[in-house]
Amino acid sequence: MPTSHADVATEHASRYLQQLCKHWAHKFPVEFDLTHGIIDLSMGRTVMDADAATLHITVSTDEAGSIERLESVVADHIKRFAFREELTFDWKPTSA
Repeated sequence: MPTSHADVATEHASRYLQQLCKHWAHKFPVEFDLTHGIIDLSMGRTVMDADAATLHITVSTDEAGSIERLESVVADHIKRFAFREELTFDWKPTSA
């Protein structure tokens, strides 16, 4: 299962985690609290963990070749919520 991870430096990690989970909760299965969230999108799973300085994001998919698309969809949505700051998503492949 292709999986990748990004650590996004932000003091608003919990806010963005909650916003993304609430945004997709009407379309996809979502579980979240202030520091942890799971979203089961049609193209794969997104798992997020927030601490005081970083939003940790892991995405995984069963569909070969879809990992880049999933990374892009997740990053683009978070960037829209974070329009007041410039976030950097440095996706790195991980082993599941």
